Amino acid sequence: MKTSRILSISLWIAQIFLSVSLFWASAMKLFQPIDQLAEMWPWTAKNRELVIFTGIIDVLAAIGLLLPNIISPRTKLTTYTAYGIIILMISASLFHIFRGETSQIGINILFLFIALYITWGKKKQLKHMNSIERTD
Repeated sequence: MKTSRILSISLWIAQIFLSVSLFWASAMKLFQPIDQLAEMWPWTAKNRELVIFTGIIDVLAAIGLLLPNIISPRTKLTTYTAYGIIILMISASLFHIFRGETSQIGINILFLFIALYITWGKKKQLKHMNSIERTD
């Protein structure tokens, strides 16, 4: 019982942290002037459509980490969102590697590991909830 409570709390912390980070990233990509973004991320100057697309993906991922779980703790949508974030972070890392910007993938790797933890934890949590249902 104590382990499931600790898991639940740690998952909420991970989901909130990752969600807030993705909201912040999407706000920067969608609302900050492109010339200011280009100072931080030079690739954005020539790829405004990609910036908007990734900003939209980031906000959808941020919502997908929290909203389904708030509505129903038994949903698998949060897990699916975390899988999507894993794919997104691998894609972002490869994008930066191919551009010779390997120093910029640290945050992508961190978010990847957080998303991996969320998928593992949510699966374990759902399995635990289902086993409790069967014993009732």
